Amino acid sequence: MAVRATRLKRVIGAVTAAATVAFVAACGSGGSGGTASDGSVTLEFAQWWGAELPAGEFDKIVNDFTAQNPNIKIKLLSAPYASTKQQLITGAASKTLPDVVGLDGAWVNDFAKQGAITDLSKLMTDANYDTGQLASQVQIKGKTYMIPVVNFVYPLFVNKDLLAKAGVAEVPATRTQFLDAAKKISATGGDVKGWALPLDTAVPNGIQNDVMSWLWASGGSMLTDGKPNLNSAPVKSTVEYVKSLNDAGVIAPGSLTMKEQDKVEKFTNGQVGMMIDSLAHINLIKKNKPDLKFEVAALPAEDGYTGKRGIPYASWGIGISNSTKHKAEAFKFVSYLLSQDTNAKLSTIANGFPGNKNAKPDFGNSDPLFKTAFDIYQQGYPANEFVGLPKSEDLMRSFDEQLQLVLTGKTTVDDALAKAQESWSSVIE
Repeated sequence: MAVRATRLKRVIGAVTAAATVAFVAACGSGGSGGTASDGSVTLEFAQWWGAELPAGEFDKIVNDFTAQNPNIKIKLLSAPYASTKQQLITGAASKTLPDVVGLDGAWVNDFAKQGAITDLSKLMTDANYDTGQLASQVQIKGKTYMIPVVNFVYPLFVNKDLLAKAGVAEVPATRTQFLDAAKKISATGGDVKGWALPLDTAVPNGIQNDVMSWLWASGGSMLTDGKPNLNSAPVKSTVEYVKSLNDAGVIAPGSLTMKEQDKVEKFTNGQVGMMIDSLAHINLIKKNKPDLKFEVAALPAEDGYTGKRGIPYASWGIGISNSTKHKAEAFKFVSYLLSQDTNAKLSTIANGFPGNKNAKPDFGNSDPLFKTAFDIYQQGYPANEFVGLPKSEDLMRSFDEQLQLVLTGKTTVDDALAKAQESWSSVIE
């Protein structure tokens, strides 16, 4: 749920080819962390989390676990989100996943059907684990395959200086206000635009985070009783609104091939005034552009809407390989990451919200924007209808392809939604 679920490819100097090769090689080991002659077990843990946290912070959390459990060693396989995703998809297909894997909710249904990830419900029962402490679980047919460790909401990010320059006094709270602000920002000149919309079909999570988010912010749904309902008035209104932004010329150029990291870089560089993005990127934006003045706000809703606003979210989910020989040890590590103290610490440094509902982030030492987002989160509700759907990335992609035809004037909104509905109906049983 891109979690996915969707994240920035972190650039610290350069991600070396050697690191990528090492990650690929490790992911081909099939969870064969192995048992040493002294009886200790080494678990391989593939994730993108370490690449998005302040340098060294995730290692400290893992080292605390190994200090408490000297017979279990953790080999971190850290790489940017996009690289991790490709390697895990390959590993799932060949049943060669590392012992423990970071998961995006968009992958869970497919990985479970492939038999690549194990049923965590059984492991929790075997370990007498208290599931009541978990904020949520991702289940397929009643069995848990992913547990969200940290949840990230996707609020509206706004460049305060660009809003002021454009003469926009208040952060937009409605669709009309957003369009007006985007027009004024775009009119300030140069290469600045009001909004960025990443629609690259290779990584189509822009549909989840940047398009359907407008629907959920007004309490809408793309499903009815679990079935696609893309011909509904709320979905049509959402697509027509995105088209109106495009027609007004307020969207940053290159959106049809833009990826999420491109969007964040444009915002960081002051080329777009507003974007919908993950809280996970706050630290990175401030590291790359310390003088950028920005704030976060609730997503604008339809004019006149007064209900609770859905806010898109993605998770750092965790799962265990079905092929690992060390499921009990792997779950011990999973339960450690979800323990109250560890989970509070991890969610604090990640600028996310805990997967353990008893854990409380430390707002005292975190960025003030985190507390603002937490307030937004509490006033609304988390919304991501792609989590747990079969072939969710394919669903995003087919919708993306139709939306691109709309934005390039090659089809109508009605025809695009009819074809997307037909495509989705063949996938969602």
